[in-house]
Amino acid sequence: MKHWYDHAIIYQIYPKSFQDSNGDGIGDLNGIRSRIPYLKELGITAIWLNPIFVSPQVDNGYDVSNYFAIDPKLGTMADMENLIKEMHEAGIHVIMDFVLNHTSDQHPWFQDAIKNTNSIYRDYYIFAGEDNQLPNNWGSFFGGSVWEKDPANSGKFYFHLFDKRMPDLNWKNPEVRHAMSEIAKYWLAKGIDGLRLDAFIHIAKADLRQNFPVKDQSQEPVIAESFFANLPQVQKWMRPFCEEIKQDYPDAFLLGEAASANVNLAVDYTDKDHHLMDSVITFRYFTEDKSQLDSTFSDQYQPKPLDIVKFKQNQAVWQQSLRGISQPILYWNNHDMSRIATRVAKNETQVRSLAILMYLQSGVPIIYYGEELGLKNLEFDQVDQFEDETVNDFVQSAKNAGKSTQEALKMASQTHKLPARGPMPWNNEVNNGFSTGQPWIKGKKVDQHNVLAELADNNSIFHFYKKLITLKKETLFQDGDYYLHATSADSYVYERSLKDKKALIAVSLSDSDLEFDLAPEFNQVRLAAGDYRIESGKLILKPYSGLVLEN
Repeated sequence: MKHWYDHAIIYQIYPKSFQDSNGDGIGDLNGIRSRIPYLKELGITAIWLNPIFVSPQVDNGYDVSNYFAIDPKLGTMADMENLIKEMHEAGIHVIMDFVLNHTSDQHPWFQDAIKNTNSIYRDYYIFAGEDNQLPNNWGSFFGGSVWEKDPANSGKFYFHLFDKRMPDLNWKNPEVRHAMSEIAKYWLAKGIDGLRLDAFIHIAKADLRQNFPVKDQSQEPVIAESFFANLPQVQKWMRPFCEEIKQDYPDAFLLGEAASANVNLAVDYTDKDHHLMDSVITFRYFTEDKSQLDSTFSDQYQPKPLDIVKFKQNQAVWQQSLRGISQPILYWNNHDMSRIATRVAKNETQVRSLAILMYLQSGVPIIYYGEELGLKNLEFDQVDQFEDETVNDFVQSAKNAGKSTQEALKMASQTHKLPARGPMPWNNEVNNGFSTGQPWIKGKKVDQHNVLAELADNNSIFHFYKKLITLKKETLFQDGDYYLHATSADSYVYERSLKDKKALIAVSLSDSDLEFDLAPEFNQVRLAAGDYRIESGKLILKPYSGLVLEN
């Protein structure tokens, strides 16, 4: 049975940064609604909204304090209902981010749990330890221990895999599992078309008494990911959740964030016989080349080029392993990483050719807002703009090695996730038309792109993405077989084939001209990024160019 999401082209919207409608500097639902004509013009078929629930915004909405209400800064429930209605009228599906591993510490469940140790909500969270002794040496993804003292002064600690103000839910408790299922169905009943299941791979934890073994028995926290990621209970607990949703909403798209899952786990999570997710997002595509790092200071925010050979290996493995199982998710950037125009692309020709490379492969594209304009990361000139203690540590490390503060901040601006969340530039007016007020995020815009200018220029990156999206909708690029050619690290070449139709996608990753033997059957140019020549059975690609040829 075919579903709408099998051939979806998804556009990720970071609501706070897309369009402000009331002048408070924060993007909102009515702002998004006003830009539906733009989304329709681009040609995408679905949007994914980062969290819009009520939240103290410790982690930009991923700390939820009320799952049944819209954050007032983003709008009202009526605004959301209108957004869903008008998106559907435009032929666009709506996917919501659903945070199911943890809540905010301001959530009523947690507040009751710490006010009353006999509360029924106490078991909605994970409390452990005795007499103020840490249960184990596991480390949080956000730094420090996963354990924070119980505010009820019980001598115990509560578990938080992320910020200490984001306590993990106890999925061992069937009441928690039931509650999360009811929340999901509440939003599906509102008319949304799918859920991105945030951090679902972390809902199960190993025996809390078990330290992660370390060489020197140090008491420093350790990121013991194998103890809280992809454990077997994840599938056991997610299966009834997914089955219940599919029973009531068979066309709902369940997209799992499986950050550290290998391809075999991705198969497990998306095999139709397992009754779990439809597709998963992996963070394993982009292996970085660390051979040129400066060893005199921290490498955390030093720019690192893409390891092309490893990238090819990753793509080939995921493409081949998921064939016939589920659709790979194709993306270059999102809210948790630096933008492609900053992180990878050497110039605007390569912005285009990398889009060809990624999105014409087998799978579902997710385009990050502004990517279709060639947007780059903002540039921050103050450490506190990053709102991240690890940047302080990086800057200090770089300064100790003789770098200036500004040099260190420039590196962090190129690699940190927050500068990738800048306001969408709509025109040349105040704040580029994003808001009449001061935008919530401060930073210098380092590119000149805006929507109004790119819509008026038929040769713009926007119009290139529009053509690429139109091409992606063709059956050959949706359902065709995939075959990656064996080439050097200077290029990325693959074929798509379906019955008697074939396409050759050839992309240069080099700053020099590249020459390929070209089969005579590939004689129709469908899309080009940059310059090329075809002569005497040869294809010559100019630096960083890309080409799509069909028979």
